[in-house]
Amino acid sequence: MQDESARGPVAYLARPHRPALVARTLEELRGPVRGVVELPQRLMWNPQRRFDLDNHDLLLWMYENVLREAIRHDELRRFLNRKLLVQVWPELNLPHGVRRAWEARHPALRAR
Repeated sequence: MQDESARGPVAYLARPHRPALVARTLEELRGPVRGVVELPQRLMWNPQRRFDLDNHDLLLWMYENVLREAIRHDELRRFLNRKLLVQVWPELNLPHGVRRAWEARHPALRAR
């Protein structure tokens, strides 16, 4: 994610040497809102990769992992849901760069 400021472009990092990936629009995030979701190993390194979205803590954990680890937009679209993301945004424990990148692109999240 790039933010044009008076100092020039700023890259927000999900972690060292990895830029944060941000959805172009929130509307494209049409992932599941209920049920059990299994993340691929690339997004979740823990052997327990199944998340029951009806369990609020597991929902937060899954979203934190996807937002931190996604490197392709289809991963964001497949696993995140716009309505849920906006709802849980203030509760998510995210790297500073991920939060800043998403809020720079989507001011509605910053307002939450």
